[in-house]
Amino acid sequence: MPTLLRIAPELPVSDLPASIKFYELKLGFRNVMTMSDYAIVERDGVAVHLFQAAEEKHSAQSIHIFTDGLDELHAEMRERGTCLSQDIVRKPWGNRDFRVQDAFGNEIKFTEPLS
Repeated sequence: MPTLLRIAPELPVSDLPASIKFYELKLGFRNVMTMSDYAIVERDGVAVHLFQAAEEKHSAQSIHIFTDGLDELHAEMRERGTCLSQDIVRKPWGNRDFRVQDAFGNEIKFTEPLS
């Protein structure tokens, strides 16, 4: 039987080099591959693919990255000077998350599942 192994969301960005720096410096990802209009950044086995896009052709996207240690990750992001679009909030279904937006407006939701 087939098994799904991982997901790698593709996010549009208007400035690829600046976006790579943002994901590295502010979110703690590392750049593992760069081409002229495409890059892959990874952290802890989570890959995010970034592609150069004109703002009028693509709209911003939103992704959830599930984690444990949400409070520690939140503190790390603050220490990195990351501008959070939402501090930690407990959702009605029990999960807690905080959110960050990149320069293109893509929203990254760091979510800790209800335990």
